[in-house]
Amino acid sequence: MFQQILKTDEAKTTILIRLMVGSVFLTEGIQKFLYPAQRGVGRFESMGFPAPEFFGNFVGIFEILAGLLILFGLFTRGGAFLTFCIMSVAIIVTKIPIAFGASFGPFELRELSTYGFWSMAHEMRTDWAMWLGSIFLMIKGGGHWSLDRKWFKNND
Repeated sequence: MFQQILKTDEAKTTILIRLMVGSVFLTEGIQKFLYPAQRGVGRFESMGFPAPEFFGNFVGIFEILAGLLILFGLFTRGGAFLTFCIMSVAIIVTKIPIAFGASFGPFELRELSTYGFWSMAHEMRTDWAMWLGSIFLMIKGGGHWSLDRKWFKNND
């Protein structure tokens, strides 16, 4: 089963998706520590997360780790699974409320000039791209230029 998880193909273009997803998560994770009030603990607190100190740092660490794994193409599917989970939570907690124009549970709706489907679609464009990119990498693996392929010598 472990070999199947590491298995990847010869696709040379997969690196484009890895660069997109990996670099976004790496830089966003770093920013959670560089700018904690805006992107880390403070943001999690303003969204209504319980234990924002824990969750802000927890998510930041996993974004950095997943971003590096994806960029290097090492355990690519595992890194992509982490980013898929992070994006799923982000969409549920921060974007779905925009569609309905209401907070839910402990999660606070941020102030926008408009709410509804089109406002949600605008606000979640990056989330959607990262979510789909993560699914792509979970399906395909790291591709030709990945450490998965090099170190584990797997072929189709």
